[in-house]
Amino acid sequence: MPKEWARIFPGQAWQVAEARHFVAALLEGEDRNLVEDAVLVVGELAANAVRHTRSGWCRGWFLVVVGFTDDFLRVQVVDQGGDAEPMVRSVNASVDQGGRGLMMVSACAKDWGVKDRPAGGRCVWADLARVGR
Repeated sequence: MPKEWARIFPGQAWQVAEARHFVAALLEGEDRNLVEDAVLVVGELAANAVRHTRSGWCRGWFLVVVGFTDDFLRVQVVDQGGDAEPMVRSVNASVDQGGRGLMMVSACAKDWGVKDRPAGGRCVWADLARVGR
């Protein structure tokens, strides 16, 4: 059974950094590459939650859940839902600012996906391999 830690954050852009700090603190003592990847993943997923979902609206929130198993680390960001489904954009797509976050998540993760939540939100998750475990 995986061990999980979770923390809810206000849906404000500056809270994305707090989510990264939360994950980094949980991973103290883990492989440096795993920590860097997990911090990048949670930063991208939290930023997407704030920017592209109702989590970024007045009184919005997002939840970060970090689960440990012997073989992998699962990072989840639960948001309050939005109109568009998260997807990896093509490298060739024209994007003014950003738009490559899920591509980076996909590159770091062993696997990732999106689960709709019954109350209208969604959970975007990524599994990262734990080296030497």
